[in-house]
Amino acid sequence: MNGQVMRHMLRSAVFRAAAPLVRGWRDYSRLILAGDQGGWVLDEEIRDLRSTCRAEGLRTACGGWEAVSRRQCVFYASQFVLLNPPEDRGHRMCFAYFHGKPGSGPAEFDEVFGNLRQTRERWARIQVSHSEMRDIVLSSGIAPDRVRVIPIGIRLGMFSAATAETRAAMRRRLDIPDGAFVAGSFQKDGNGWGEGLEPKWIKGPDVLVETLRALKPRIPELFVLLCGPARGYVKRGLAEAGIPFRHVFARRYEEIPPLYHALDACLVTSRQEGGPKAVLESMASGIPLVTTRVGQAMDLVRPGENGFMVAVEDMEGLAHSVEQVRGLGREARQALLRAGRATAEANSWDRQGGLWKDFFAGVME
Repeated sequence: MNGQVMRHMLRSAVFRAAAPLVRGWRDYSRLILAGDQGGWVLDEEIRDLRSTCRAEGLRTACGGWEAVSRRQCVFYASQFVLLNPPEDRGHRMCFAYFHGKPGSGPAEFDEVFGNLRQTRERWARIQVSHSEMRDIVLSSGIAPDRVRVIPIGIRLGMFSAATAETRAAMRRRLDIPDGAFVAGSFQKDGNGWGEGLEPKWIKGPDVLVETLRALKPRIPELFVLLCGPARGYVKRGLAEAGIPFRHVFARRYEEIPPLYHALDACLVTSRQEGGPKAVLESMASGIPLVTTRVGQAMDLVRPGENGFMVAVEDMEGLAHSVEQVRGLGREARQALLRAGRATAEANSWDRQGGLWKDFFAGVME
């Protein structure tokens, strides 16, 4: 029996023992926020959502209580709750549907969407992070007033604009040549939580490797900084291409913001996304963003103004955009970074309180 299973069993036992405590809860008075206990992005989203909701005066409880309470409000961090819909305990249930276009390949995407169609009356609210997913969810037949667009926010205070001094310091810490042109890719793009040699195609690890291969002869000083778990496929591809790289597996989210200071450009090469968080994180950090047209990037990026955006799988477009970043003059660069920071500020958790209060209005009492 592995450690994760043991922790789950212990957690379940604790909640069962404490079940009598919830009998005094007034109906629909608590917002139970259920992450995936994976210790990665979704749990971070739940933590930030909890803080935001509490600031708006909503009474929250941690995930686990939904299984031993009745007639409360529950928010699940992922659409994959639809793969195994919870039992009916009288809760008003909500969830986030960040990505997973039906008909795009993975069978689980089709299953999730099919289950949404069949159970759409059960769900009180659904959060989507961008307009494309809003339209997909609405095509299930769910009532439009149950679907709300709220971008995946960031904790703005964690991200400061990179300076020449912080850039040099971070590169020394990571043993990156100061004269390198550093392209960053901060995500999880391998299946599972191991080495990640099996690629997660929707994240575009093959697109990333091919883009960097195309850039190597054009930018001889190219260096790649990777962050996130399961990056084995990309690491192998970069090694085969002779492209120097460093991989940092941050164990805590707080370790990620300083890493942006080592970059000259942040690359997002995905085929599908909900965010990704790197869109706003890079903008907040004063690092030019080069992304495919995915997720909330398609709503937030204004090409040439606050970042660069190209079609999905356009490797040449991505490579050309990185070259454009490299060739930016001082004034053009500063204008791009100012616009990016303004976009990050407008979509930070600090600005989203009203959106979430409205999201749960009529769900909580």
